[in-house]
Amino acid sequence: MYYYRYENAEVSCCYKYLMFSYNIIFWLAGAAFIAIGFWAWSEKGVLLDLTQVTRLHGFDPVWLVLLVGAVTFILGFAGCVGALRENICLLRFFSGVIGFIFFLELTAAVLALVFQEPLKGWISDFFIANVKGYRDDIDLQNLIDSLQRLNNCCGAKDPDDWNQNVYFNCSVTNPSRERCGVPFSCCISDPADTVVNTQCGYDIRAPESVSKLPSVIFKRGCVNALEEWLPRNIYIVAGVFIVISLLQMVGIFLARTLISDIEKVNNNYY
Repeated sequence: MYYYRYENAEVSCCYKYLMFSYNIIFWLAGAAFIAIGFWAWSEKGVLLDLTQVTRLHGFDPVWLVLLVGAVTFILGFAGCVGALRENICLLRFFSGVIGFIFFLELTAAVLALVFQEPLKGWISDFFIANVKGYRDDIDLQNLIDSLQRLNNCCGAKDPDDWNQNVYFNCSVTNPSRERCGVPFSCCISDPADTVVNTQCGYDIRAPESVSKLPSVIFKRGCVNALEEWLPRNIYIVAGVFIVISLLQMVGIFLARTLISDIEKVNNNYY
């Protein structure tokens, strides 16, 4: 008796469910980011009055959360459904977008190295533009405060950048109590303090207070602080970039492998 073995191409279950597991995390993460973004907007009343988005003078961090969430959700959906349904179109879409994002990251890194001075000027202008909208949005306010406190800095180039804000500028016509001041995040905090003094920056840039300015607030700008931080943490930055790149390469490899298997099965069938 003769036994015949038929070897037919088939889609690898290993790669198929690895692809699904890889993407389900990003799919859920994307949904979480979108939910957080809409929750933040609901807390600020934006969902009830959409014109608040256009009235903001600075950058609303919620936009970034929603953008990351939307991209992650769409890619996670395409990867999960494409793997389970063995859909070549979705898998090609997934690998193509991931590849495009990787190309943008690589291009941005190269341009940042080549055009350091223009980039420094752009970051400074961007920071000052958001200084103007500091009091307009609570999320932007918290972002700037966190940046200044973590980096022990104040303003883009120096504390006088806060003259760009209508509440902190030193003009004689400014009725604000924060006139000639800076946010509390610019203040040099005492480790022994258990309560944050939110009024520590009041009047500190007034002519009569200039002499005590160096002992009360940070004089270094945040752009210079970033310049000093980057060389000290270059290995951490490079490590994060490498890890993200490897994850993207793994996703592209799994998608392309599944596409190849599906095409082989289709060719054998027809």
